[in-house]
Amino acid sequence: MRYLPHTPEEITSMLNVVGIKDLEALFSIIPGDCRRHEDMELPGPFTEWELTDKMSAMAETIGTSPEYKVFIGAGSYQHHIPSTVTYLLQRSEFSTSYTPYQPEMSQGTLQGLYEYQTLISRLLGMETANASLYDGASALAEALLMAIRITRRKKVALSTLIHPLHRQVVKTYFEPTDYEIVELPRLENGLTDPSSVTEIEDLAAVAIQSPNFFGCIEDLGAFGESALKNSALFVTSFTEALAYGLLKNPGSMGADIVCGEGQSLGIPCSYGGPGLGIFATKMKHVRNMPGRLVGQTTDVEGRRGFVLTLATREQHIRREKATSNICTNNSLCAMAAAMYMASLGGTGMHQLALLNHDKSEYLKKALRESGFKIPFESPTFNEFVVVSKAGFEKTYEQLLGKKIVAGLPLVSFYPDLVDHYLFCVTETISKEEIDILVREVKA
Repeated sequence: MRYLPHTPEEITSMLNVVGIKDLEALFSIIPGDCRRHEDMELPGPFTEWELTDKMSAMAETIGTSPEYKVFIGAGSYQHHIPSTVTYLLQRSEFSTSYTPYQPEMSQGTLQGLYEYQTLISRLLGMETANASLYDGASALAEALLMAIRITRRKKVALSTLIHPLHRQVVKTYFEPTDYEIVELPRLENGLTDPSSVTEIEDLAAVAIQSPNFFGCIEDLGAFGESALKNSALFVTSFTEALAYGLLKNPGSMGADIVCGEGQSLGIPCSYGGPGLGIFATKMKHVRNMPGRLVGQTTDVEGRRGFVLTLATREQHIRREKATSNICTNNSLCAMAAAMYMASLGGTGMHQLALLNHDKSEYLKKALRESGFKIPFESPTFNEFVVVSKAGFEKTYEQLLGKKIVAGLPLVSFYPDLVDHYLFCVTETISKEEIDILVREVKA
């Protein structure tokens, strides 16, 4: 009982108030087959030092520990984080600040978020960005709902090469509604078929991810034109924001809404840790944008200040006028992204993106020469798909024993892609480590 906040007497008193005799009756509404009926098998109490050793031993069994060389991206990417980001983010003004409901007391946080919005708008080529959403998946779902609100149509077209887990979140959002999702098929070159959009009528939005889940760079311009012909909004998503240090930004390709995952911008690949939902759009759609928007103003004395200019949820406005139930934003992660982009600058982002691209191409060429087939010849960024050689499953397990994670099997996401693996390389993987992987798969 030492870890419980209430005494048995207090629990009994509360149960009497609600007219229930015991805790078992309190949970009786939960179906029996969904409940645990036996005690959990927990070890006895540990000292602080024993518990630390236990947790360290458990951490070493996870494939993402520092000792492993992980050649997987698939929506979560290992990048070096500048020490400036780590240091600044730990300052009490940022790490302990709460949601800035009182602008006059939160100028530092608000200014930081304003700078984040500015940098994201520049990176993506859009006119405005919000103060962030929860993650890339929820940002995509909110983007499609926003398109439905604007166009007053109920059908969206979704590329099958958008991250499978992001598509699943969209389906979960849409499950209780009468909105329809149409999936756009993929071509043999690992890209989405642009011609399939023209055959769909009454579309609210067309959503494409680039680079897509296979790492292939989509022709966003073609989809922007198709969406325009259908009077639909063009939504682009991404999982690797760094790609736009090298590629043309979505805004220049006709995007109406850009959303994606910002984890690679200064946020570690924490197991179960928070991500960063990036969301940007054109100014004419700003009042339909979910989440928060920080704006710049002047006070009565003419001094510059920052305020929550837009917070379109039911807590702040009438429920029927709310754009979503997004009630907060990942402020600390957004601050990390702003610090990361400011630390690298435009030139640094370009150089780092080029380094990631080149390292990926080096591994791709080496695997091809080692007998792996490259099924999709489209240009890629950071990651690419290979078809494994005979017996690679055994080699894969052997490599795990040597603390090398050789790609992600794709069959669980795309059942027809048996023996296909998704490989990723970032600047955190050295040439020597790439060469070791290639030697191992050759053996």
